[in-house]
Amino acid sequence: MLHLTHIVRVDIPVHDRDEAIAFYTETLGFSLVIDTPFGDGKRWVEVAPPRGGATVALTEPAEVRAPGRVTGIVLRSADPRADHATLKAAQVDVSELIGGDGTIPLLFFLRDPSDNQLMVIEDR
Repeated sequence: MLHLTHIVRVDIPVHDRDEAIAFYTETLGFSLVIDTPFGDGKRWVEVAPPRGGATVALTEPAEVRAPGRVTGIVLRSADPRADHATLKAAQVDVSELIGGDGTIPLLFFLRDPSDNQLMVIEDR
């Protein structure tokens, strides 16, 4: 049996690190965990959700990891309806609200400035 315990980081390729940092910190309320030089003039950048958990590394595009993808990242929200309205008012690309009918939790999708898709789901 393995001794794996947590997911510690998810990598998301972005077109512009500064734009991505601004989106994840100012729009989504994440905190900047690290922004440091990383060999050959590159940078290593990680952000984290306000209540902890796995960090998100905002990486350079690569042939096998291009921006503009479904990330598979799901964020929990105590009030997805309010978050949806706030993000929409901030002109973030959000889907319509889905579910919330008792069988499916209320959820929606959003896209960051590099067109990466994340899901926001009701914390039940």
